[in-house]
Amino acid sequence: MLKSLRAALAMSVITLSAFATSSAFAAPLKVVASFTVIADLAKNVGGDRVNITTIVGPDGDAHVYEPSPADAVAMAGADIVLVNGLHFEGFLQRLVDASATKASIVTLTNGVTPIDFKPEFADADAAEGAGTSGGKTGTDPHAFQSIANAKIYVKNVVDAFCTADAEGCDSYKANAAAYTAKLDALEGEVKAAIQSIPEAKRVVITSHDAFGYFEHEYGLTFLAPQGISTDSEPSAADVAKLVEQVKQDKAAAIFIENITNPRLIEQIAGETGIKVGGTLYSDALSGSDGPASTYIDMMHNNITQIKGAILGS
Repeated sequence: MLKSLRAALAMSVITLSAFATSSAFAAPLKVVASFTVIADLAKNVGGDRVNITTIVGPDGDAHVYEPSPADAVAMAGADIVLVNGLHFEGFLQRLVDASATKASIVTLTNGVTPIDFKPEFADADAAEGAGTSGGKTGTDPHAFQSIANAKIYVKNVVDAFCTADAEGCDSYKANAAAYTAKLDALEGEVKAAIQSIPEAKRVVITSHDAFGYFEHEYGLTFLAPQGISTDSEPSAADVAKLVEQVKQDKAAAIFIENITNPRLIEQIAGETGIKVGGTLYSDALSGSDGPASTYIDMMHNNITQIKGAILGS
């Protein structure tokens, strides 16, 4: 009896050791995502095979974010770092240098056709040196506001994960295919919603110029008192100019953004008589209990808010 118990115990130890060894080989990839949109895309591709740390969290503003020591620790231990690129993350190089990370830095906008931000913002942002958001290049970094571009991000995530974890490649590809089908459906929904809005009413106001790719892709016009970055306040002359432009263009709706102070938008709403239509999510997702906790939810929220404010439904 005692012998059989010892044998069973020994077998259990061997089994547990074998399990521990196999688990070590199947340890999740340590992935650092620069901000919430990228983290969500990576989660949909990686599933249980990845462990994701996000640098700029929900409702956070990557334009003005200051990294913490914990961010450097996370990046130092990462296998892969996923970033937007196009100078979206002004803190990125400092964090890479501070962490001395050996991880692969993967830029998800590779393959995206970038657009320039609007001429009225180009000079001002370039003069600021645009250390946070791309003014030096004149390139709009918010490429993820186009769903077609989000699909390119997903492809780049798949390539990065397959390179780092060949055994999981089939799983990553299958997850990406299922998720891309959802993005296709979302894109159809957004296009249908825009088509339902009369062309004369497709003008809206937001805090900063984060929706250029959405405008380019889907045919809305966005006006913004701030340029491509949120790290500077517009002058009184800039605000006055926008108020006049709003009156001429007959903007149909005005929105607060989740990452910016609503005071400026409320001022413009008061001076133009346009009611604030709600909150749009631009550079960050909401928390898990909010209306935009995933990329798909963010885009769905934004188009629903826009359509509802313009059409009154």
